[in-house]
Amino acid sequence: MTTETLGRALPHGWTTVDYEVALEIASHESIIRQAYKDSEGVWTWSVGLTSATGHNVTRYIGKPQPLEHCLAVYAWALDKYAQDVLAAFEGFALSKAQFTAALSFHWNTGAIKRASWVKLWKAGSIAAARKAFMDWNKPASIIGRREKERDLFFDGKWCNDGTMTEYTRLTAKSTPVWASAKRISVKKELAAAVAPAFNPIPVAEPEPVPPPPDIEPSPVPVSQPATSGGLFAALKGFLEARFGRKA
Repeated sequence: MTTETLGRALPHGWTTVDYEVALEIASHESIIRQAYKDSEGVWTWSVGLTSATGHNVTRYIGKPQPLEHCLAVYAWALDKYAQDVLAAFEGFALSKAQFTAALSFHWNTGAIKRASWVKLWKAGSIAAARKAFMDWNKPASIIGRREKERDLFFDGKWCNDGTMTEYTRLTAKSTPVWASAKRISVKKELAAAVAPAFNPIPVAEPEPVPPPPDIEPSPVPVSQPATSGGLFAALKGFLEARFGRKA
């Protein structure tokens, strides 16, 4: 499976959340398979999803889900966020790298519509836009991610290795146990989660209707037109063969 089979480049720019886009953004994120409380006490699940996405994540309290399901809902939510990105850059064609970087930025900050770097870039002030991209640098732990997003948008430099961080345990207060972190590969599960949107299941062709039983094929040769005279002669021969008498 390749990214070419999962996504498509449109003449006016890249607009599709495909496997490669989702994988790049996931590499900056962590995943928890059951609902947990974030730093502000909000119930969160999977790749940082809250019920504000339109998917009720409280259903996963105490109920860890398969990795593929977690990633399928993540990809669905990414597509919703992508609409904001496309609206913010309306009238401008984005490369796949630019679309991915902007979507990653928006997924993390929710600020694509008010970020000054977007306005500067659209105005053609590329150097100023590149610098303004790094204004979104708090908390300090986010700086590494922001640099990677910047380099992807302005230089086309991809950085994912197909893995992301998973936290496998929660505290009694439903917050993540940070020591439970491990790096996992999500290539297979994310490809399976994203692929159905780009490879819909084809509608099965109807089964051919079998002929009625115990009906012998017509003795009319294939090359002979099935005229009324030909059919009468065929029926006559059939009756003679079956009953030993002439019709």
